[in-house]
Amino acid sequence: MNMDEENGEGSTKRIQVRFVTKLSAPFKVPTNAIAIPADLTRFGLSSLVNALIQSNDADYEPEPFDFLIDGEFVRMSLEQFLLAKGISAERILEIEYTRAVAPRKEEDPSLHDDWVSAVDGSSSRFFLTGCYDGLGRVWKIAGLCTHILEGHCDAITSVSIINPEGLETVTLATASKDQTLRLWKLNTDDPVNHPMRVRAYKILRGHKSSVQSVAAQTSGEMVCSASWDCTINIWQTNDFNAEDDLVSKKRKIGGHVEESQLEGEAFTTLVGHTQCVSSVVWPLRESIYSASWDHSIRKWDVETGKNMTDIFCGKALNCLDIGGEGSALIVAGGSDPVVRIWDPRKPGTSAPVFQFASHTSWVSACKWHDQSWFHLLSASYDGKVMLWDLRTAWPLSVIESHSDKVLSADWWKSDSVISGGADSKLCISSEIPVR
Repeated sequence: MNMDEENGEGSTKRIQVRFVTKLSAPFKVPTNAIAIPADLTRFGLSSLVNALIQSNDADYEPEPFDFLIDGEFVRMSLEQFLLAKGISAERILEIEYTRAVAPRKEEDPSLHDDWVSAVDGSSSRFFLTGCYDGLGRVWKIAGLCTHILEGHCDAITSVSIINPEGLETVTLATASKDQTLRLWKLNTDDPVNHPMRVRAYKILRGHKSSVQSVAAQTSGEMVCSASWDCTINIWQTNDFNAEDDLVSKKRKIGGHVEESQLEGEAFTTLVGHTQCVSSVVWPLRESIYSASWDHSIRKWDVETGKNMTDIFCGKALNCLDIGGEGSALIVAGGSDPVVRIWDPRKPGTSAPVFQFASHTSWVSACKWHDQSWFHLLSASYDGKVMLWDLRTAWPLSVIESHSDKVLSADWWKSDSVISGGADSKLCISSEIPVR
């Protein structure tokens, strides 16, 4: 037998390192240099840091950490990383550690009667889901549904909380395969012992095919919608009779007369896509972004209705979001397993600046974290939700709560991920430390 192998020669090479962190107590360790095996991976490094913390705090509960060298996450052994990056192992290596961005807790799933096709977690007080049974549902927490939104006669495809932090009354929007959008008002602080059934205050008609996506202007005065009819419509959300609004007749149901509902017509239609418009976002008052099955992402000037920017990616697109550094990066996913990110501020923006390819099927949802330039999530028909950081090509965490396709996903309260799937479940993965 080779004596080097018997003595573990391959694992005896050591390097001098100093651990540093921006975390506060109890996560700090001494900053003096120590010698550690060069073949340690992030898991070995995590065990080492946990042991150092426990040596000063017997009550400390170990938890996973991630490690960065020169601003880049370590996803191989230290020796391999230094070799790949051309970093000398002779100097003292400064390694920054941070809490791993992964869920510490999985809530019990909230069951629906059909596919959970849409979620919105933009309010810290509740979240909103849309389902293929044609109903929208408002949830205070996992398992506690407070309101049921009734009225659509086909599957809901998209939902939007128009004023997420409204003090009393909140306004919601839903889009459906029934070719309409509906607007709803409710008070989420009302005490309820069982779900309260709510009717829309306004029905928006005008699309000629399924409405695939709805997004609200930041002021909440308008919403835009994307449809299989290849158009984007812009609508007003007011609850009074505007010039373009028609009042539907009162309906007699079950022997009593129901309250009348407003019906709104689009006051602007954006035309240019040649196939289904699958997703819209409205990050700035003057600009709408859209993604389509025609392989393009377009930026529209709201005032003029003109198409300002085109990005073509060669794949039919399902989802889109704007965020990251300066709230300027575009992320999109579609009919392949790749999550693509563009920076339109750079010349030659047709080429993505980042591509993440760990999914194994179509990407159904993508969403930037609202308090981080680096973090985003993606969901896929492969049944997985993945959490990403722009500083590494590998997912930080893979959430496998669903037993079928994941159709929708969003962040909630900054430290949780909500996701809906073809398994009729709404899942919540919580206690995710994003910094």
